[in-house]
Amino acid sequence: MTTSPAFAPSGLAARLLDVIENDILPLTEKGVAAGNKVFGAAILRKSDLSLVLAETNNETENPLWHGEVHTLKRFYEMGERPDTKDLVFLSTHEPCSMCLSAITWAGFDNFYYFFSHEDSRDAFSIPHDLKILKEVFKLEPGQYARKNAYWVSDAIAALIADAPDRERLQARAEAIRARYAALSDSYQSSKGDNDIPLN
Repeated sequence: MTTSPAFAPSGLAARLLDVIENDILPLTEKGVAAGNKVFGAAILRKSDLSLVLAETNNETENPLWHGEVHTLKRFYEMGERPDTKDLVFLSTHEPCSMCLSAITWAGFDNFYYFFSHEDSRDAFSIPHDLKILKEVFKLEPGQYARKNAYWVSDAIAALIADAPDRERLQARAEAIRARYAALSDSYQSSKGDNDIPLN
């Protein structure tokens, strides 16, 4: 990662919240209305945290199009794209095992996430991430290597906790959580209408 001042916890957390609120959430609102889950992602430049691309879950088209994988699909469809070593990967929810692998195979050396696997299970009633890690990889929650030879990951909540203006950032985070809670209610009430294998 760069040592740019933009990557101080406060500046980075604020920018990641901006992207979730202004770029990912509007796409996710449309996606949920079409029957998709609430997961989304974005890619930013490390140099100035400008947005390269934002996307959302598109499982009604293909069950592999999780928010992160669909974002990577769109990224590789771009005519000209930056090198992944120069980019930040942002996920609204801690990536599942498939998305962890996709981020790795794409060559990113980092990712940040807003909601945890436990949030996906408990607040969103989508337990599949933790179930797959347990059943396939025999991993208890939180036991995958968040720092490894390929990438370093971090929760936006940890950035906020380290920020001098954490109360302001926490208030923004809570407002975003409330919007996602409403989207989750909408998804849960209509998920029986689609044929996503693990809904």
